Amino acid sequence: MKVLALFILLGSSAAFAEPLLDEGFRQMYNLQFPDAHRTFAQYERENPTDPIGPIGDAAAYLFSEFDRLKILQSQFWTDDNNFLDFHKPDADPNIRIQFEAALARARQVAETRMKTSPDDPDSLFASCLRLGLHSDYLALIEKRNVAALSEIKESRLMAERLLARHPEYYDAYIAAGIENYLLSLKPAPVRWILHATGSQTDKQSGIEKLRLTAEKGHYLLPYARLLLAVADLRDHAPARAKTRLEWLAGQFPQNKLYREELARLQ
Repeated sequence: MKVLALFILLGSSAAFAEPLLDEGFRQMYNLQFPDAHRTFAQYERENPTDPIGPIGDAAAYLFSEFDRLKILQSQFWTDDNNFLDFHKPDADPNIRIQFEAALARARQVAETRMKTSPDDPDSLFASCLRLGLHSDYLALIEKRNVAALSEIKESRLMAERLLARHPEYYDAYIAAGIENYLLSLKPAPVRWILHATGSQTDKQSGIEKLRLTAEKGHYLLPYARLLLAVADLRDHAPARAKTRLEWLAGQFPQNKLYREELARLQ
């Protein structure tokens, strides 16, 4: 596939112009996880000082578990009982080891770069994603909500630090978007407690930040569009969800999830 087509697909921000990374994320969204791991491994070999390579590898491990455990299906996200169920799913221990190893590589590379350049944007971005990916694993697979909440807040603060200096990193808006949107779904007394402890729980703010990533993001643009489709379904707006899912199905034809979600809306 031509590089230009990948840039159009995943976002055209000048801050991101790495064909191998684009291909790896495209393979991940197409559920081609072994291919994605090979692509990210090649990028790491060729770019050992870039923390985004191992972050992409970690994301592919997480998405593979989400796919296997049916966590990416809209039925999971639209049924509140799934968030109240503290039964841990049958996680793959080997995937967890490789996921944690990829996150550790990303952290080491990012922290090494930040020793000489504390505001290095790629390192801040990788740190934001590392915390976000790990909090997803803690919350949705290990059911450790308190630990996950702490990392969600830390990810959002890292994203705010990055965006204050580099507002063109639209992928980073997803950190605050997810925190605001997901925590806004809690009952009112819980939202008050979360707000008092520093968490952001504004649903509309969360939606707006997700839209920024969905419209102007790069690596996380497709994920943000999927989350917005879920939000549409929760808000009883199937027509909007259908439009987003049709775009995803068209861009990632090997991802059966999008086709299955569209079939449910027929």
